[in-house]
Amino acid sequence: MESLRSSTTGSQVLLKTPVAKERVDEATDVHDVPWYRRRVWVVLFSLFALMLVVLAVVLPVYLTIIKAHKDHGANLNSGSGSSAGSSLKTGGNGTVITLENGTEFTYINEFGGFWVDDPSDPYTYAAQPNSWTPPLNTTWDWSKDHAYGVNFGGLFVLEPFITPAIFQRYPTAVDEYSLSTAMRADEASGGINQLEDHYKTFITEQDIAEIAGAGLNWLRIPIAFWAIETWDDEPFLEKVSWTYMVKVLGWARKYGLRVCLDLHAVPGSQNGSRRRLSPNAQRTLYYFRVLTEFISQPEYRNLVPVFGIVNEALVGIIGMDEITSFYLEAHDMIRNITGFGEGNGPYIAIHDAFLGLTVWNGFLQGSDRIMMDQHPYFSFGGVFEDPIATEADDGLPGGIWPKRACDSWGPSTNDSQKNFGVTISGEFAASPNDCGLFLHGVNATSTDPQCPLYDDYRNYNQTMKEGIQNFAMASMNAFTHWFFWTWKIGPSAVSGEIETPLWSYQLGLRNGWLPKDPRQVEGKCAKLGTVGDPFNGTYEAWQTGDVTTDSIAATSRDQFVWPPTTLSNIVVPMSLLPTYTSTGSIATLTAGPTASSFGVDGWFDDKDTVGGVVAVQGCTKPLVGSHWCTHKFCWMLRPFGSDFAVIRIHTCLLDVEEEEEWHPMMQHRSANLV
Repeated sequence: MESLRSSTTGSQVLLKTPVAKERVDEATDVHDVPWYRRRVWVVLFSLFALMLVVLAVVLPVYLTIIKAHKDHGANLNSGSGSSAGSSLKTGGNGTVITLENGTEFTYINEFGGFWVDDPSDPYTYAAQPNSWTPPLNTTWDWSKDHAYGVNFGGLFVLEPFITPAIFQRYPTAVDEYSLSTAMRADEASGGINQLEDHYKTFITEQDIAEIAGAGLNWLRIPIAFWAIETWDDEPFLEKVSWTYMVKVLGWARKYGLRVCLDLHAVPGSQNGSRRRLSPNAQRTLYYFRVLTEFISQPEYRNLVPVFGIVNEALVGIIGMDEITSFYLEAHDMIRNITGFGEGNGPYIAIHDAFLGLTVWNGFLQGSDRIMMDQHPYFSFGGVFEDPIATEADDGLPGGIWPKRACDSWGPSTNDSQKNFGVTISGEFAASPNDCGLFLHGVNATSTDPQCPLYDDYRNYNQTMKEGIQNFAMASMNAFTHWFFWTWKIGPSAVSGEIETPLWSYQLGLRNGWLPKDPRQVEGKCAKLGTVGDPFNGTYEAWQTGDVTTDSIAATSRDQFVWPPTTLSNIVVPMSLLPTYTSTGSIATLTAGPTASSFGVDGWFDDKDTVGGVVAVQGCTKPLVGSHWCTHKFCWMLRPFGSDFAVIRIHTCLLDVEEEEEWHPMMQHRSANLV
């Protein structure tokens, strides 16, 4: 019989057909027993023993994996129509995994997790990362289950401090826009396709296995709009990252990890830190639609239960009323695709915009599963020189930092859980300061005098490591549901060392300043004496999808109309803002070359047939720098004395400027066109 690995215990058990042959001890008194009777009893006993072994091992495997595998196809209507067969492979702690390139590694998971791989049904939900996390074929309960997660920052949206070596090759690069521009000019080194080499190597299946083995259960994966498409002069590598996104999703499925898909960069930038084009909500809503259609498919909805629609939008500039109108429109569009209630599409995560959680209490009450995402950091609030390698009042290393984390974040998070709904911490780090290579950007450095100590992790003493760990664990306990930023930091091309160490979960796990078991964080803040009113785990029905429709008040819909009648901090009249038409081909995402054979076409709602967003016909460059187009004309922004003026380009061709109308404008400010 072929070897079979137990999924419930994580142990590897080999079942072999026993040899039906007994050696009779000549010293025993067996002369009076006929030989054929002895043989019959031996055979019967052997068969009975074999049956017990089969029941003890095969039955648990059947119940936890094969039956779940079949239930997946029946309950979720996956379209695969396959059942478990000889291609099913599964295993736990100590099993050997063979990668695509033929190399092998040993899966280490001491928490009862098991992986599942079945080419005959690549969309199975049977895997489980550890004993305390429900397998993918079971509904996640935010009132009981705790999200212990990490981000894949720097994988599909590059940042200098995460992958410094790439930016060090191009001194003019400060973000992915300028990096892409520089790479395109460097064809000798591979041009923009160098980024594909990064996608292939930065995160591998072995990373996913290590994350599951560390007791974690969620991934937050940032992705950019150029995974779907690019327009005109946008220099980004178009669509390629999605191919690797599908690979990562497949690995997450194999090891039982849930995914929060985070749209980290939208056209024009939601916060001004990574793009150079003016934002456009109409185009961004279209990309919400494309991603929602993909992740709402039965084959992906359990794997990707959360969709972060805009990362760190600067609401202080955009305007609270304006962003509320935008989020309401996004909510309605997404729920029109998915339907209402638990199991119908993802939770919709919105960021607190660094305004504080209380600002959002009572936001769009009656909506279906809108989730709050906070990103609390001490690193960007000034220079703090309080040491962490010293004892706190409880006698444990960490100085003021563990208690400060609990007091700063615990009560506010509990309050948000009660007054907003499900609240996660989508980003945080183990650093109490802003030390680290490129953390503030390529051309900026910290002024904290302690940075040489914090950046040189190879010389951390035990007290330093324990202090950092206590701070990180207190932060995790304060958040309840958390995603560390980030899993991996790459080395500097100059020193060959990781110079922003406290932002790497992998490095902290391997070197002893992050917990080996995330459950150890529970109760940390209570032991430190943090006071507050703990959340009792009870949400309103609409907050967790126990509904069949939304119950948003009519007064809210009347107040927050779409498109909004006014916008904050814009330099042109509302009537001149850029607009597009929904007449293009739809940009459908695919799930790989074999997906169609399993009925997976990338589009959940067959009734959603509206065209894709495209530029107004005849306008060759819809929004480039200071040029943009409305339905009838294109416009440009031109200096006019100390102010600016809007020029109408009658022909809609930006290389022919027929200056018909001049509109004197206010003194120039940075445009933030939602």
